[in-house]
Amino acid sequence: MNKKILIILSVIFMCVSCDDLIEPAIENNRGLSDMYDEAGYAQGILLNAYTRLPGNGWSFNDVATDDAVSNDVSNNYRKVATGQWTANFNPLDQWTNSKAAIQYLNIFLAEADKVNWAKEENVSKLFRQRLKGEAYGLRALYMYYLLQAHSGITDSNELLGVPILLEPEGASSNFNIPRNTFEQCMAQIYSDLAKAKEMLPLDFEEATTLPPGYTNLNDYNRVFGDYARQRVSGRVVMFIKAKVALLAASPAFSSGNSTTWSNAADYAGQLLALNGGIAGLDANGLTWYSNATELTNLGTGKNSKEVAWRTDIAESNTLEADNFPPTLYGSGRINPTQNLVDAFPDINGYPITSASSNFNASTPYANRDPRLKTFILVNQGTAGVSGTVITTASNGTTNDALNKVATSTRTGYYMRKLLRQDVNLNPSSRTTQRHYRPRLRYTELYLNYAEAANEAWGPVANGSYGFSAFDVIKAIRKRAGITQPDPYLESIKSNKDAMRVLIRNERRLELCFEGYRFWDLRRWKSNLTETAKGMNIQGTTAAPTYTLIPSVENRVFSDYMYYGPIPYSETLKFKALQQNKGW
Repeated sequence: MNKKILIILSVIFMCVSCDDLIEPAIENNRGLSDMYDEAGYAQGILLNAYTRLPGNGWSFNDVATDDAVSNDVSNNYRKVATGQWTANFNPLDQWTNSKAAIQYLNIFLAEADKVNWAKEENVSKLFRQRLKGEAYGLRALYMYYLLQAHSGITDSNELLGVPILLEPEGASSNFNIPRNTFEQCMAQIYSDLAKAKEMLPLDFEEATTLPPGYTNLNDYNRVFGDYARQRVSGRVVMFIKAKVALLAASPAFSSGNSTTWSNAADYAGQLLALNGGIAGLDANGLTWYSNATELTNLGTGKNSKEVAWRTDIAESNTLEADNFPPTLYGSGRINPTQNLVDAFPDINGYPITSASSNFNASTPYANRDPRLKTFILVNQGTAGVSGTVITTASNGTTNDALNKVATSTRTGYYMRKLLRQDVNLNPSSRTTQRHYRPRLRYTELYLNYAEAANEAWGPVANGSYGFSAFDVIKAIRKRAGITQPDPYLESIKSNKDAMRVLIRNERRLELCFEGYRFWDLRRWKSNLTETAKGMNIQGTTAAPTYTLIPSVENRVFSDYMYYGPIPYSETLKFKALQQNKGW
């Protein structure tokens, strides 16, 4: 009887299965034509590119530089710094992610004109304009990420970028295409940014008067109103153009394209002029991450004065859990180096190596640039909700001490920047606080302008904007708390080379732990092999002794690593792709 039942069930199963085998059942796959009358689905193609934006979390690639080490042996940037960076292992890769984003953007741009974005034709036209503008802006941004990570000098000594793709790729596409030159890639970025700027408002906000070229205020606000904040706007497009130009004008890339330092200064200056020039520098911008009242009151989609574009705001304590010292229930992951500590000047503005500074090796953290203790937790500094004193001395009795346990500091320092000290990680009273990550900060733009303006016109020339590199650096250092009138800055105001060194150092300090220095060292073609140093502190809190640790971790880089590799797997598949020299 059981055998008969099994035979009957088998016959039924085979009959049902045969239908699916001959004519497969409909699956939940949607074609491009579905988007034409479904605006939400169509916009999802564009939103896919937004979700791929790097920087939704902190990378801390500073660990691959002379600014920081990690106590996490599995940290990928630690591996990069210590000689394991290859074309097969590249934590800095943007090839797959950015090319995928560009593919989605190309699909969107190819289909956007066929989509019914709204029932009203005029509104549909405006949505089409805005969303295509966003797509062009994003495509330029992803091309920038590709150039930053993968452009480079080939064995034929040509500066190449990446293949330029402006149409969606399909099954029948030719994938074996060569890389375009860096200059051609730059031209494409500028072209996309120009289109984006034509299609987008400077900011997404509710208009009270109808802007020129539009016919209906309600329709305009429906499309370009403040609900679209944190999408790519005309302001964001201008910022991207300034970033791209700074990269192109830098020593590593300047011989392969026509972008000049003057171009880079102009593009940054145009947006800074809209921001109010020197007066537009946010007085509270130094601590944008911990301005509690500002963060609490920051409305939906709004930015602080310091930020031009950001990620969403979220309640969390992940950063603190990763980076608070052990006695505050953290893992102490990112350890600032002595190299970075030494880069902070005396409070009078002079480098601590200068005879004019008041630096005292017996009290090395006294009378220093206030940014030092704001950004870095030093021995006997305080942290956490209760202002706990943290002892990093090697003879300290807690797990905060140098090399005490796996989560202790390796350098004698813990990171303080980016962390909310009002987060409590005690398991019995654990709390979270508001966090976000800026995609574009105005302080970066001011520093971009200062660097480019100094190279183009010298320290005190104003260009067309009424402010100079000197003016920018003076304002930034004044905000930091450097004693005014800043005698060191005044002493070098006519020396372009000395000003270059200072601007680069200010950039190092202001943007530390935000993922800039790895790329800055490479575009400047600076020394990549500066050994990461630390400080061994011993003795009582009243009179400790300080002994330099000359080598916490060696940096193992070759000169060809100013440029990143094309993924090895891609060069195997596509013979037309030339690898960068050395990889």
